[in-house]
Amino acid sequence: MVNATTLIEATSPVRKAHAPQSGWVKICPIDSILPWSGVAALVDGHQIAIFRLDEDRVYAISNYDPFSKAHVISRGLVGDRKGVIKVASPIYKQSFSLETGQCLDDPTVSLPVWPARVANRMVQIALL
Repeated sequence: MVNATTLIEATSPVRKAHAPQSGWVKICPIDSILPWSGVAALVDGHQIAIFRLDEDRVYAISNYDPFSKAHVISRGLVGDRKGVIKVASPIYKQSFSLETGQCLDDPTVSLPVWPARVANRMVQIALL
């Protein structure tokens, strides 16, 4: 496990984490994310949307919406489509699987995903 400094700017909804080349990066305490919602984290120059579903189930997916060309996925609505946990972009409403990043509305589009976990009440993502 890698310890990384997490900086949270009061004026920005994006959390910043700096990490070494690989390993687990601490993003924020799990209690900082409301259940069934998301936050954005800036990790080594990449905007990543972190979603909390319940007490210890978290997902990490790119915050970039390729349809609107904006970093807004973290503000999307989390839900379920035919058993697939997904987030719907707040702009044009395309849905993406939180597990695979696959767009459920256009099979030619997918978003990068990162392994995510909760350890010692801290949300962490793995850099690959």
